[in-house]
Amino acid sequence: MSNAAPQPEKGRLRQMRQAYRITKNSDPNIGLILLLWFVLVGGLFAVGGFFLFGTGTFGIILTVVFALMTGLLAVLIVFGRRAEKAAYAQAEGQRGASAGALGMLKRGWDLKTEPVAVTRNQDVVFRVVGRPGIILVGEGNGSRVRGLLASEKKRHSRIAGEEIPVHLVVVGRGEDEVPLTKLLKHVQKLPKALKPAEQTAVMNKLKALDSMRPGVPIPRGPMPTNLKGARRAMRG
Repeated sequence: MSNAAPQPEKGRLRQMRQAYRITKNSDPNIGLILLLWFVLVGGLFAVGGFFLFGTGTFGIILTVVFALMTGLLAVLIVFGRRAEKAAYAQAEGQRGASAGALGMLKRGWDLKTEPVAVTRNQDVVFRVVGRPGIILVGEGNGSRVRGLLASEKKRHSRIAGEEIPVHLVVVGRGEDEVPLTKLLKHVQKLPKALKPAEQTAVMNKLKALDSMRPGVPIPRGPMPTNLKGARRAMRG
């Protein structure tokens, strides 16, 4: 009897399985929906393939392969969108959800995954630095977190310089708040104000700020990681 340990499941397959389970919790018909998309798109391209490649043996083989590939591509696109929507729905309202969303920003952004400020009521502020400048993102009670953001803006401006833009964002569904689902686009659409060298200089100054003050306690409860995993599972 072999004592060899079973091979670990591939990371990408594990991410897709996790994304599917999360999606199914909020979208119970996801399996049927994906099957219908596969049949519909694959069938349409199969009909087109017969006209394009003919009905000979080689043409039929090409048509089948073409239909299967296009049907699978449609499934991946639809699943990716629904998985991301389900992940946002699950994370919304959790402390740290905005950090999970901001973690999907691509190169050129510097996210501090630990909060830069936390109140005893678990209002939190996260920070990301990019070409628009410094973006402080707050979660929690609207009035409390706005005061916390204003205080952090003064502190960051003092270190980075008054000429460096500091943008304040409150995540939520209230007035003048940005829903979690729109946070990424909101941040990406902010006007660019810094050159790459200036952005690097700001980041170095802020690291000095972080080192001068005691560590901020992480909010209670697990930090959401499903947002990034759901999107990564759909990538090649």
